[in-house]
Amino acid sequence: MAQNAAGNGNKKVFTDDVSLVISGAAGKGILTIINVLTKTLKQSGFHVFATNEYMSRIRGGTNSAEIRVSSKRVSAFINRIDILVPLDKGAIPHLKERITKDTVILGDKGQAAADIPMTDIPFGNIALDLGKSVFENVVAAGTLLGLFGIKPELLDEVLKGQFGSKGEEIVKKNIEAGRAGLEKGQALAKAGTVRIELIPDKNVANELFLNGTEALGIGAISGGCDFISSYPMSPATGVLTFIAQQSKEFDIVIDQAEDEIAAINAGLGAWYAGARAMVTTSGGGFALMTEGVSLSGMIETPIVIHIGQRPGPATGLPTRTEQGDLSFAVYSGHGDFPRIVLAPGTIKDATVLTHKAFNLADRFQIPVFILSDQFFLDSYTTCPDLEVEKLPVERFITKTAKDYKRYKLTSDGISPRGIPGYGEGLVCVDSDEHDETGHITESEAVRNAMMDKRLVKKAAAILKEAIPPQIIGSKDYSTIIVGWGSTHSAIAEAIENLGRKDVAFLYFTQVFPLQAGVADTIKKAKNMILVENNASGQFGKILQLATGMVPHHKILKSSGAPFTVEELVEDFRRLIK
Repeated sequence: MAQNAAGNGNKKVFTDDVSLVISGAAGKGILTIINVLTKTLKQSGFHVFATNEYMSRIRGGTNSAEIRVSSKRVSAFINRIDILVPLDKGAIPHLKERITKDTVILGDKGQAAADIPMTDIPFGNIALDLGKSVFENVVAAGTLLGLFGIKPELLDEVLKGQFGSKGEEIVKKNIEAGRAGLEKGQALAKAGTVRIELIPDKNVANELFLNGTEALGIGAISGGCDFISSYPMSPATGVLTFIAQQSKEFDIVIDQAEDEIAAINAGLGAWYAGARAMVTTSGGGFALMTEGVSLSGMIETPIVIHIGQRPGPATGLPTRTEQGDLSFAVYSGHGDFPRIVLAPGTIKDATVLTHKAFNLADRFQIPVFILSDQFFLDSYTTCPDLEVEKLPVERFITKTAKDYKRYKLTSDGISPRGIPGYGEGLVCVDSDEHDETGHITESEAVRNAMMDKRLVKKAAAILKEAIPPQIIGSKDYSTIIVGWGSTHSAIAEAIENLGRKDVAFLYFTQVFPLQAGVADTIKKAKNMILVENNASGQFGKILQLATGMVPHHKILKSSGAPFTVEELVEDFRRLIK
Protein backbone atom coordinates (compact mmCIF):
# COMPACT_ATOMS: atom_id res chain seq x y z
CA MET A 1 0.00 0.00 0.00
CA ALA A 2 1.46 3.34 -1.01
CA GLN A 3 1.63 6.21 1.39
CA ASN A 4 -0.72 9.07 0.66
CA ALA A 5 0.88 12.12 2.27
CA ALA A 6 0.90 15.71 1.20
CA GLY A 7 3.63 18.08 2.36
CA ASN A 8 3.62 21.85 2.65
CA GLY A 9 6.87 23.04 4.14
CA ASN A 10 7.05 21.41 7.56
CA LYS A 11 3.35 20.44 7.46
CA LYS A 12 2.26 16.88 6.64
CA VAL A 13 -1.17 15.43 5.90
CA PHE A 14 -1.71 11.65 5.85
CA THR A 15 -4.89 10.34 4.24
CA ASP A 16 -4.28 6.65 3.56
CA ASP A 17 -1.51 4.94 5.55
CA VAL A 18 0.82 6.24 8.24
CA SER A 19 3.88 4.60 9.80
CA LEU A 20 4.61 5.47 13.43
CA VAL A 21 7.95 4.45 14.93
CA ILE A 22 8.88 4.68 18.61
CA SER A 23 12.46 4.06 19.66
CA GLY A 24 14.45 4.01 22.87
CA ALA A 25 16.42 1.83 25.24
CA ALA A 26 15.03 -1.32 26.81
CA GLY A 27 13.31 -0.27 29.99
CA LYS A 28 11.92 2.98 28.52
CA GLY A 29 8.42 1.54 28.31
CA ILE A 30 8.14 1.07 24.54
CA LEU A 31 5.90 -1.96 25.06
CA THR A 32 3.52 0.21 27.09
CA ILE A 33 3.30 2.74 24.25
CA ILE A 34 2.61 -0.03 21.73
CA ASN A 35 -0.16 -1.53 23.87
CA VAL A 36 -1.86 1.80 24.50
CA LEU A 37 -1.59 2.95 20.87
CA THR A 38 -2.70 -0.26 19.21
CA LYS A 39 -5.64 -0.92 21.52
CA THR A 40 -6.91 2.64 21.28
CA LEU A 41 -6.49 2.91 17.52
CA LYS A 42 -8.11 -0.45 16.91
CA GLN A 43 -11.07 0.48 19.12
CA SER A 44 -11.36 3.69 17.10
CA GLY A 45 -11.85 1.69 13.89
CA PHE A 46 -8.40 1.85 12.31
CA HIS A 47 -6.60 -1.12 10.77
CA VAL A 48 -3.40 -1.61 12.75
CA PHE A 49 -0.20 -3.61 12.25
CA ALA A 50 2.56 -3.55 14.87
CA THR A 51 5.98 -5.13 15.00
CA ASN A 52 9.15 -4.51 16.97
CA GLU A 53 12.88 -5.10 16.85
CA TYR A 54 14.86 -5.45 20.03
CA MET A 55 18.35 -6.23 21.20
CA SER A 56 19.24 -9.32 23.21
CA ARG A 57 19.54 -7.60 26.56
CA ILE A 58 17.33 -6.78 29.55
CA ARG A 59 18.14 -3.06 29.77
CA GLY A 60 19.98 -0.61 27.56
CA GLY A 61 20.71 -0.89 23.86
CA THR A 62 18.24 0.61 21.41
CA ASN A 63 14.93 -0.97 20.44
CA SER A 64 12.17 0.24 18.16
CA ALA A 65 8.60 -0.53 17.26
CA GLU A 66 6.68 0.20 14.07
CA ILE A 67 2.93 0.71 14.07
CA ARG A 68 1.20 1.05 10.73
CA VAL A 69 -2.23 2.63 10.88
CA SER A 70 -4.34 2.45 7.75
CA SER A 71 -7.76 2.85 6.21
CA LYS A 72 -7.25 -0.63 4.73
CA ARG A 73 -5.96 -3.91 6.11
CA VAL A 74 -2.14 -4.02 6.41
CA SER A 75 0.21 -6.69 7.76
CA ALA A 76 3.63 -5.99 6.24
CA PHE A 77 6.73 -4.22 7.51
CA ILE A 78 7.77 -1.06 5.68
CA ASN A 79 11.00 0.89 5.77
CA ARG A 80 9.32 4.30 5.63
CA ILE A 81 8.99 6.28 8.84
CA ASP A 82 6.30 8.95 8.70
CA ILE A 83 6.31 9.98 12.36
CA LEU A 84 9.17 9.16 14.73
CA VAL A 85 9.18 9.48 18.51
CA PRO A 86 12.75 9.15 19.89
CA LEU A 87 12.80 8.49 23.64
CA ASP A 88 16.57 8.77 24.06
CA LYS A 89 19.67 10.00 22.24
CA GLY A 90 20.40 6.61 20.73
CA ALA A 91 17.12 6.41 18.81
CA ILE A 92 17.90 8.70 15.87
CA PRO A 93 21.39 7.26 15.17
CA HIS A 94 19.87 3.77 15.40
CA LEU A 95 17.25 4.58 12.74
CA LYS A 96 19.25 7.05 10.62
CA GLU A 97 19.04 4.91 7.46
CA ARG A 98 15.23 4.97 7.63
CA ILE A 99 14.85 8.67 8.41
CA THR A 100 14.24 10.99 5.44
CA LYS A 101 13.44 14.66 4.95
CA ASP A 102 9.76 13.67 5.01
CA THR A 103 9.97 12.06 8.47
CA VAL A 104 8.21 14.07 11.16
CA ILE A 105 10.14 13.78 14.45
CA LEU A 106 8.27 14.55 17.66
CA GLY A 107 10.10 14.77 20.95
CA ASP A 108 12.55 16.49 23.22
CA LYS A 109 15.03 18.46 21.10
CA GLY A 110 17.72 17.37 23.51
CA GLN A 111 17.43 13.85 22.02
CA ALA A 112 18.60 14.97 18.55
CA ALA A 113 21.57 16.61 16.91
CA ALA A 114 21.24 20.30 16.06
CA ASP A 115 20.89 19.62 12.32
CA ILE A 116 17.90 17.27 12.74
CA PRO A 117 14.55 19.05 12.17
CA MET A 118 12.35 18.23 15.12
CA THR A 119 9.06 19.36 16.66
CA ASP A 120 9.92 19.98 20.28
CA ILE A 121 7.62 18.17 22.72
CA PRO A 122 9.33 17.69 26.09
CA PHE A 123 7.72 14.39 27.05
CA GLY A 124 10.09 14.00 30.01
CA ASN A 125 9.38 17.42 31.49
CA ILE A 126 5.63 16.96 31.09
CA ALA A 127 5.94 13.63 32.93
CA LEU A 128 7.98 15.22 35.72
CA ASP A 129 5.32 17.90 36.16
CA LEU A 130 2.92 15.02 36.81
CA GLY A 131 5.21 13.60 39.46
CA LYS A 132 7.44 10.97 37.83
CA SER A 133 9.48 10.52 34.64
CA VAL A 134 7.95 7.06 34.26
CA PHE A 135 4.84 8.68 32.77
CA GLU A 136 6.85 9.84 29.74
CA ASN A 137 5.79 6.87 27.62
CA VAL A 138 2.07 7.51 28.21
CA VAL A 139 2.52 11.21 27.36
CA ALA A 140 4.15 10.14 24.08
CA ALA A 141 1.32 7.67 23.34
CA GLY A 142 -1.27 10.35 24.08
CA THR A 143 0.47 12.83 21.75
CA LEU A 144 0.36 10.40 18.83
CA LEU A 145 -3.28 9.55 19.54
CA GLY A 146 -4.12 13.26 19.59
CA LEU A 147 -3.06 13.45 15.94
CA PHE A 148 -5.80 10.94 15.10
CA GLY A 149 -8.50 12.88 16.94
CA ILE A 150 -9.03 10.10 19.48
CA LYS A 151 -11.70 10.77 22.11
CA PRO A 152 -10.26 11.28 25.61
CA GLU A 153 -12.82 8.92 27.13
CA LEU A 154 -11.66 6.05 24.95
CA LEU A 155 -8.03 6.62 25.91
CA ASP A 156 -9.07 6.73 29.57
CA GLU A 157 -10.70 3.30 29.27
CA VAL A 158 -7.63 1.79 27.60
CA LEU A 159 -5.37 3.20 30.32
CA LYS A 160 -7.64 1.80 33.03
CA GLY A 161 -7.31 -1.61 31.43
CA GLN A 162 -3.55 -1.25 31.07
CA PHE A 163 -2.82 -0.08 34.62
CA GLY A 164 -5.87 -1.17 36.61
CA SER A 165 -3.99 -3.82 38.56
CA LYS A 166 -1.55 -1.19 39.92
CA GLY A 167 -4.07 0.75 41.95
CA GLU A 168 -6.29 3.82 41.58
CA GLU A 169 -3.55 6.39 42.08
CA ILE A 170 -1.38 4.94 39.28
CA VAL A 171 -4.41 4.79 36.97
CA LYS A 172 -5.26 8.41 37.77
CA LYS A 173 -1.73 9.64 37.06
CA ASN A 174 -1.55 7.75 33.77
CA ILE A 175 -4.88 9.20 32.68
CA GLU A 176 -3.51 12.67 33.44
CA ALA A 177 -0.38 11.83 31.42
CA GLY A 178 -2.43 10.48 28.52
CA ARG A 179 -4.64 13.56 28.43
CA ALA A 180 -1.65 15.89 28.62
CA GLY A 181 -0.17 14.15 25.59
CA LEU A 182 -3.53 14.12 23.83
CA GLU A 183 -3.73 17.90 24.13
CA LYS A 184 -0.25 18.25 22.59
CA GLY A 185 -1.21 16.06 19.66
CA GLN A 186 -4.50 17.86 19.10
CA ALA A 187 -2.66 21.18 19.09
CA LEU A 188 -0.24 19.91 16.42
CA ALA A 189 -3.16 18.72 14.30
CA LYS A 190 -5.05 22.00 14.74
CA ALA A 191 -1.97 23.99 13.75
CA GLY A 192 -1.59 21.82 10.67
CA THR A 193 1.92 20.67 11.59
CA VAL A 194 0.73 17.06 11.26
CA ARG A 195 -2.76 16.08 10.19
CA ILE A 196 -3.97 12.50 9.94
CA GLU A 197 -7.17 12.08 7.95
CA LEU A 198 -7.51 8.32 7.73
CA ILE A 199 -11.04 7.01 7.40
CA PRO A 200 -11.97 4.62 10.25
CA ASP A 201 -14.17 1.55 9.80
CA LYS A 202 -16.48 0.90 12.74
CA ASN A 203 -16.35 -2.85 12.05
CA VAL A 204 -12.65 -2.98 12.91
CA ALA A 205 -13.41 -2.25 16.56
CA ASN A 206 -15.03 -5.69 16.82
CA GLU A 207 -12.24 -7.55 15.04
CA LEU A 208 -9.52 -9.59 16.68
CA PHE A 209 -6.07 -8.14 17.28
CA LEU A 210 -3.59 -10.99 17.47
CA ASN A 211 0.05 -11.80 16.95
CA GLY A 212 1.39 -15.00 15.42
CA THR A 213 2.07 -16.51 18.84
CA GLU A 214 -1.56 -16.18 19.89
CA ALA A 215 -2.87 -17.40 16.54
CA LEU A 216 -0.71 -20.52 16.74
CA GLY A 217 -1.85 -21.13 20.31
CA ILE A 218 -5.51 -20.79 19.35
CA GLY A 219 -4.98 -23.27 16.50
CA ALA A 220 -3.36 -25.77 18.86
CA ILE A 221 -6.17 -25.50 21.40
CA SER A 222 -8.91 -25.76 18.76
CA GLY A 223 -7.03 -28.73 17.25
CA GLY A 224 -7.44 -30.66 20.50
CA CYS A 225 -4.01 -30.09 22.06
CA ASP A 226 -4.27 -31.29 25.66
CA PHE A 227 -0.56 -31.64 26.48
CA ILE A 228 2.38 -29.36 25.75
CA SER A 229 5.92 -30.09 26.88
CA SER A 230 8.69 -27.62 26.14
CA TYR A 231 11.86 -26.03 27.41
CA PRO A 232 11.71 -22.22 27.05
CA MET A 233 13.62 -20.69 24.14
CA SER A 234 12.88 -17.43 22.33
CA PRO A 235 10.99 -16.73 20.19
CA ALA A 236 8.92 -19.91 20.71
CA THR A 237 8.42 -19.50 24.46
CA GLY A 238 5.38 -17.30 23.88
CA VAL A 239 3.41 -20.24 22.48
CA LEU A 240 4.09 -22.27 25.63
CA THR A 241 3.14 -19.28 27.78
CA PHE A 242 -0.06 -18.54 25.86
CA ILE A 243 -1.29 -22.13 26.04
CA ALA A 244 -0.36 -22.29 29.74
CA GLN A 245 -2.53 -19.21 30.35
CA GLN A 246 -5.51 -21.03 28.84
CA SER A 247 -4.73 -24.42 30.38
CA LYS A 248 -7.31 -24.39 33.18
CA GLU A 249 -10.15 -23.39 30.89
CA PHE A 250 -9.32 -26.04 28.28
CA ASP A 251 -7.94 -28.76 30.59
CA ILE A 252 -4.43 -28.80 29.09
CA VAL A 253 -1.46 -30.36 30.86
CA ILE A 254 1.61 -28.07 30.86
CA ASP A 255 5.08 -29.56 31.26
CA GLN A 256 8.05 -27.19 31.39
CA ALA A 257 10.62 -29.90 30.84
CA GLU A 258 14.21 -29.93 32.08
CA ASP A 259 15.49 -29.91 28.49
CA GLU A 260 14.34 -30.42 24.91
CA ILE A 261 15.15 -34.15 24.90
CA ALA A 262 12.76 -34.68 27.79
CA ALA A 263 10.18 -32.43 26.15
CA ILE A 264 9.83 -34.35 22.90
CA ASN A 265 9.92 -37.74 24.62
CA ALA A 266 7.17 -36.60 26.99
CA GLY A 267 5.16 -35.46 23.98
CA LEU A 268 5.55 -38.86 22.31
CA GLY A 269 4.54 -40.57 25.54
CA ALA A 270 1.43 -38.41 25.72
CA TRP A 271 0.39 -39.34 22.17
CA TYR A 272 1.04 -43.03 22.95
CA ALA A 273 -1.34 -42.71 25.92
CA GLY A 274 -4.05 -41.08 23.77
CA ALA A 275 -3.42 -37.36 24.29
CA ARG A 276 -2.73 -34.80 21.56
CA ALA A 277 0.65 -33.25 22.29
CA MET A 278 2.80 -30.41 21.00
CA VAL A 279 6.32 -29.22 21.62
CA THR A 280 7.48 -25.69 20.85
CA THR A 281 11.12 -24.68 20.46
CA SER A 282 13.63 -22.80 18.32
CA GLY A 283 16.49 -24.06 16.15
CA GLY A 284 19.04 -24.60 18.91
CA GLY A 285 16.50 -26.42 21.07
CA PHE A 286 15.26 -28.50 18.18
CA ALA A 287 18.81 -29.76 17.66
CA LEU A 288 18.35 -31.74 20.87
CA MET A 289 15.00 -33.12 19.71
CA THR A 290 16.18 -34.83 16.53
CA GLU A 291 16.57 -38.30 18.07
CA GLY A 292 13.00 -37.99 19.28
CA VAL A 293 11.93 -37.13 15.72
CA SER A 294 13.46 -40.41 14.53
CA LEU A 295 11.71 -42.23 17.37
CA SER A 296 8.41 -40.81 16.14
CA GLY A 297 9.24 -42.08 12.66
CA MET A 298 10.07 -45.60 13.85
CA ILE A 299 7.28 -46.18 16.38
CA GLU A 300 4.81 -44.27 14.17
CA THR A 301 3.61 -42.16 17.07
CA PRO A 302 2.36 -38.68 16.13
CA ILE A 303 3.96 -35.48 17.37
CA VAL A 304 3.35 -31.80 16.49
CA ILE A 305 6.54 -29.72 16.59
CA HIS A 306 6.55 -25.93 16.40
CA ILE A 307 9.87 -24.27 15.53
CA GLY A 308 10.07 -20.51 16.04
CA GLN A 309 12.98 -19.69 13.75
CA ARG A 310 15.72 -17.20 14.52
CA PRO A 311 19.12 -16.62 12.87
CA GLY A 312 21.82 -19.22 13.53
CA PRO A 313 24.20 -20.95 13.60
CA ALA A 314 24.44 -21.53 17.37
CA THR A 315 23.02 -18.63 19.39
CA GLY A 316 23.24 -16.42 16.31
CA LEU A 317 20.91 -13.43 16.66
CA PRO A 318 18.54 -14.67 19.36
CA THR A 319 16.03 -11.81 19.12
CA ARG A 320 16.00 -11.39 15.33
CA THR A 321 14.24 -13.23 12.51
CA GLU A 322 15.12 -15.67 9.73
CA GLN A 323 13.64 -18.56 7.75
CA GLY A 324 16.76 -20.59 8.41
CA ASP A 325 15.49 -23.91 9.80
CA LEU A 326 13.50 -25.29 6.87
CA SER A 327 16.23 -27.70 5.74
CA PHE A 328 16.75 -28.72 9.37
CA ALA A 329 13.07 -29.62 9.78
CA VAL A 330 12.89 -31.49 6.47
CA TYR A 331 16.06 -33.55 6.96
CA SER A 332 16.23 -33.92 10.76
CA GLY A 333 16.56 -37.36 12.29
CA HIS A 334 18.45 -40.45 11.21
CA GLY A 335 16.99 -42.90 8.74
CA ASP A 336 14.18 -42.43 6.25
CA PHE A 337 10.60 -41.72 7.29
CA PRO A 338 7.90 -39.28 6.16
CA ARG A 339 6.93 -35.98 7.74
CA ILE A 340 4.91 -32.86 6.90
CA VAL A 341 6.17 -29.27 7.23
CA LEU A 342 3.68 -26.38 7.35
CA ALA A 343 4.54 -22.67 7.37
CA PRO A 344 1.83 -20.04 7.99
CA GLY A 345 2.20 -16.52 6.65
CA THR A 346 -1.04 -14.94 7.91
CA ILE A 347 -2.80 -14.89 11.26
CA LYS A 348 -5.65 -17.02 9.94
CA ASP A 349 -3.24 -19.50 8.35
CA ALA A 350 -1.43 -19.82 11.69
CA THR A 351 -4.64 -20.94 13.38
CA VAL A 352 -5.94 -23.12 10.55
CA LEU A 353 -2.62 -24.84 9.82
CA THR A 354 -1.79 -25.49 13.48
CA HIS A 355 -5.25 -26.96 13.97
CA LYS A 356 -4.75 -29.10 10.86
CA ALA A 357 -1.31 -30.24 12.06
CA PHE A 358 -2.95 -32.23 14.86
CA ASN A 359 -5.35 -33.93 12.45
CA LEU A 360 -2.53 -34.77 10.04
CA ALA A 361 -0.22 -36.09 12.77
CA ASP A 362 -3.06 -38.24 14.15
CA ARG A 363 -4.11 -39.57 10.76
CA PHE A 364 -0.69 -40.40 9.33
CA GLN A 365 1.10 -41.16 12.64
CA ILE A 366 4.07 -38.94 11.79
CA PRO A 367 5.84 -35.81 13.02
CA VAL A 368 4.19 -32.66 11.67
CA PHE A 369 6.16 -29.41 11.84
CA ILE A 370 4.91 -25.84 12.04
CA LEU A 371 7.57 -23.31 11.04
CA SER A 372 7.21 -19.68 12.06
CA ASP A 373 9.82 -17.04 12.94
CA GLN A 374 10.42 -14.17 15.33
CA PHE A 375 8.93 -11.54 13.02
CA PHE A 376 5.73 -13.49 12.49
CA LEU A 377 5.34 -14.57 16.12
CA ASP A 378 5.82 -11.08 17.56
CA SER A 379 3.83 -9.04 15.00
CA TYR A 380 0.23 -7.98 15.70
CA THR A 381 -2.50 -7.20 13.22
CA THR A 382 -6.25 -6.74 13.10
CA CYS A 383 -8.09 -9.69 11.58
CA PRO A 384 -11.67 -10.97 11.19
CA ASP A 385 -13.10 -13.77 13.31
CA LEU A 386 -11.02 -16.95 12.90
CA GLU A 387 -14.18 -19.12 13.04
CA VAL A 388 -12.37 -21.94 14.83
CA GLU A 389 -15.69 -23.57 15.65
CA LYS A 390 -15.95 -24.56 11.97
CA LEU A 391 -12.62 -26.43 12.02
CA PRO A 392 -13.12 -30.19 12.47
CA VAL A 393 -11.18 -32.23 15.02
CA GLU A 394 -10.42 -35.61 13.43
CA ARG A 395 -9.30 -38.49 15.63
CA PHE A 396 -7.96 -41.81 14.40
CA ILE A 397 -7.73 -44.10 17.43
CA THR A 398 -8.82 -47.73 17.12
CA LYS A 399 -10.40 -49.84 19.85
CA THR A 400 -8.16 -52.90 19.92
CA ALA A 401 -9.18 -56.58 19.67
CA LYS A 402 -7.27 -59.50 21.21
CA ASP A 403 -5.47 -60.18 17.90
CA TYR A 404 -4.52 -56.48 17.46
CA LYS A 405 -1.33 -55.76 15.49
CA ARG A 406 0.06 -52.26 16.04
CA TYR A 407 2.08 -52.31 12.81
CA LYS A 408 -0.28 -54.22 10.58
CA LEU A 409 0.74 -54.06 6.91
CA THR A 410 -1.86 -52.08 4.98
CA SER A 411 -2.31 -50.87 1.42
CA ASP A 412 -1.85 -47.20 2.34
CA GLY A 413 0.89 -47.76 4.92
CA ILE A 414 -1.27 -46.54 7.80
CA SER A 415 -1.68 -49.14 10.55
CA PRO A 416 -4.57 -48.94 13.03
CA ARG A 417 -3.37 -46.99 16.07
CA GLY A 418 -4.56 -48.24 19.44
CA ILE A 419 -3.81 -46.88 22.89
CA PRO A 420 -3.21 -48.85 26.09
CA GLY A 421 -6.40 -49.76 27.95
CA TYR A 422 -8.77 -49.02 25.09
CA GLY A 423 -9.77 -52.50 23.97
CA GLU A 424 -8.37 -55.95 24.64
CA GLY A 425 -5.21 -55.81 22.52
CA LEU A 426 -1.60 -55.27 23.48
CA VAL A 427 -0.24 -51.96 22.15
CA CYS A 428 3.42 -52.85 21.74
CA VAL A 429 5.81 -50.24 20.29
CA ASP A 430 9.56 -50.54 19.90
CA SER A 431 12.31 -48.24 18.63
CA ASP A 432 14.11 -51.28 17.16
CA GLU A 433 12.86 -52.62 13.87
CA HIS A 434 9.79 -54.70 14.60
CA ASP A 435 7.20 -56.98 13.08
CA GLU A 436 3.46 -56.33 12.80
CA THR A 437 2.91 -57.04 16.50
CA GLY A 438 5.66 -54.62 17.58
CA HIS A 439 8.25 -57.22 18.58
CA ILE A 440 11.93 -56.85 17.64
CA THR A 441 13.11 -58.48 14.45
CA GLU A 442 16.21 -58.56 12.25
CA SER A 443 14.48 -60.33 9.36
CA GLU A 444 15.39 -58.71 6.05
CA ALA A 445 11.98 -59.54 4.64
CA VAL A 446 10.17 -57.90 7.55
CA ARG A 447 12.52 -54.90 7.44
CA ASN A 448 11.81 -54.37 3.74
CA ALA A 449 8.08 -54.71 4.30
CA MET A 450 8.11 -52.21 7.16
CA MET A 451 10.19 -49.69 5.24
CA ASP A 452 7.81 -50.02 2.30
CA LYS A 453 4.86 -49.48 4.64
CA ARG A 454 6.31 -46.54 6.57
CA LEU A 455 8.09 -44.72 3.79
CA VAL A 456 6.76 -45.59 0.34
CA LYS A 457 3.06 -46.29 0.88
CA LYS A 458 2.50 -43.79 3.67
CA ALA A 459 4.43 -41.07 1.82
CA ALA A 460 2.21 -41.62 -1.22
CA ALA A 461 -0.90 -41.27 0.96
CA ILE A 462 0.48 -38.08 2.50
CA LEU A 463 1.27 -36.59 -0.90
CA LYS A 464 -2.34 -37.07 -2.03
CA GLU A 465 -3.43 -34.80 0.83
CA ALA A 466 -0.74 -32.12 0.31
CA ILE A 467 -1.98 -28.53 0.56
CA PRO A 468 -1.55 -26.77 -2.81
CA PRO A 469 0.06 -23.32 -2.94
CA GLN A 470 -2.15 -20.28 -3.49
CA ILE A 471 -1.87 -18.04 -6.53
CA ILE A 472 -2.21 -14.41 -5.44
CA GLY A 473 -2.57 -11.78 -8.14
CA SER A 474 -2.99 -12.20 -11.87
CA LYS A 475 -3.94 -15.61 -13.26
CA ASP A 476 -2.45 -14.53 -16.59
CA TYR A 477 1.12 -14.23 -15.32
CA SER A 478 4.45 -14.32 -17.11
CA THR A 479 6.44 -13.76 -13.90
CA ILE A 480 5.76 -15.81 -10.80
CA ILE A 481 7.20 -14.91 -7.41
CA VAL A 482 7.66 -17.84 -5.04
CA GLY A 483 7.56 -17.38 -1.27
CA TRP A 484 6.54 -19.19 1.87
CA GLY A 485 5.60 -18.46 5.46
CA SER A 486 6.20 -14.99 6.86
CA THR A 487 7.29 -13.41 3.57
CA HIS A 488 3.63 -13.54 2.52
CA SER A 489 2.53 -10.04 3.52
CA ALA A 490 5.54 -8.13 2.20
CA ILE A 491 5.43 -9.97 -1.15
CA ALA A 492 1.66 -9.54 -1.54
CA GLU A 493 1.79 -5.81 -0.81
CA ALA A 494 4.83 -5.31 -3.04
CA ILE A 495 3.03 -6.96 -5.96
CA GLU A 496 -0.02 -4.78 -5.31
CA ASN A 497 2.20 -1.70 -5.40
CA LEU A 498 3.78 -2.81 -8.67
CA GLY A 499 0.38 -2.67 -10.32
CA ARG A 500 1.34 -5.14 -13.03
CA LYS A 501 -1.11 -7.65 -14.50
CA ASP A 502 1.58 -10.09 -15.60
CA VAL A 503 2.91 -10.89 -12.10
CA ALA A 504 1.60 -13.42 -9.58
CA PHE A 505 2.65 -14.66 -6.17
CA LEU A 506 2.81 -18.42 -5.52
CA TYR A 507 2.40 -18.65 -1.75
CA PHE A 508 3.29 -21.96 -0.08
CA THR A 509 1.85 -22.93 3.30
CA GLN A 510 2.91 -26.57 2.98
CA VAL A 511 6.61 -26.56 2.21
CA PHE A 512 7.19 -30.32 2.43
CA PRO A 513 6.23 -32.54 0.72
CA LEU A 514 5.10 -30.44 -2.22
CA GLN A 515 1.78 -30.90 -3.96
CA ALA A 516 2.07 -32.78 -7.26
CA GLY A 517 0.76 -29.98 -9.51
CA VAL A 518 3.32 -27.36 -8.47
CA ALA A 519 5.52 -27.86 -11.54
CA ASP A 520 2.62 -27.22 -13.93
CA THR A 521 1.78 -23.96 -12.14
CA ILE A 522 5.34 -22.69 -12.39
CA LYS A 523 5.85 -23.80 -16.01
CA LYS A 524 3.24 -21.27 -17.12
CA ALA A 525 5.66 -18.48 -16.18
CA LYS A 526 8.65 -17.32 -18.21
CA ASN A 527 10.34 -15.89 -15.13
CA MET A 528 10.48 -17.34 -11.59
CA ILE A 529 11.73 -15.23 -8.66
CA LEU A 530 12.38 -16.88 -5.30
CA VAL A 531 12.08 -14.80 -2.12
CA GLU A 532 13.44 -16.24 1.14
CA ASN A 533 14.54 -14.85 4.48
CA ASN A 534 17.68 -17.00 4.60
CA ALA A 535 21.14 -17.06 3.03
CA SER A 536 21.00 -20.15 0.82
CA GLY A 537 17.50 -20.36 -0.65
CA GLN A 538 16.50 -23.46 1.31
CA PHE A 539 13.00 -23.74 -0.13
CA GLY A 540 14.39 -23.24 -3.63
CA LYS A 541 16.43 -26.43 -3.17
CA ILE A 542 13.36 -28.37 -2.04
CA LEU A 543 11.45 -27.01 -5.02
CA GLN A 544 14.22 -28.07 -7.37
CA LEU A 545 14.30 -31.60 -5.93
CA ALA A 546 10.53 -31.92 -6.27
CA THR A 547 10.09 -30.36 -9.72
CA GLY A 548 13.52 -30.14 -11.34
CA MET A 549 12.92 -26.39 -11.73
CA VAL A 550 15.46 -23.74 -10.73
CA PRO A 551 14.48 -20.12 -9.99
CA HIS A 552 15.71 -17.58 -12.55
CA HIS A 553 16.39 -15.11 -9.75
CA LYS A 554 16.74 -15.27 -5.96
CA ILE A 555 16.07 -12.49 -3.46
CA LEU A 556 17.64 -13.67 -0.20
CA LYS A 557 18.09 -11.91 3.13
CA SER A 558 19.81 -13.14 6.28
CA SER A 559 20.60 -9.95 8.18
CA GLY A 560 18.15 -10.76 10.95
CA ALA A 561 15.58 -8.26 9.65
CA PRO A 562 12.37 -9.06 7.77
CA PHE A 563 11.82 -7.96 4.18
CA THR A 564 10.38 -4.50 3.71
CA VAL A 565 7.76 -3.78 1.08
CA GLU A 566 9.95 -1.09 -0.48
CA GLU A 567 13.01 -3.30 -1.00
CA LEU A 568 10.89 -6.00 -2.65
CA VAL A 569 9.25 -3.48 -4.98
CA GLU A 570 12.69 -2.24 -6.01
CA ASP A 571 14.01 -5.79 -6.54
CA PHE A 572 10.94 -6.88 -8.50
CA ARG A 573 11.18 -3.88 -10.83
CA ARG A 574 14.83 -4.69 -11.44
CA LEU A 575 14.23 -8.38 -12.16
CA ILE A 576 10.97 -8.23 -14.13
CA LYS A 577 11.46 -7.29 -17.76
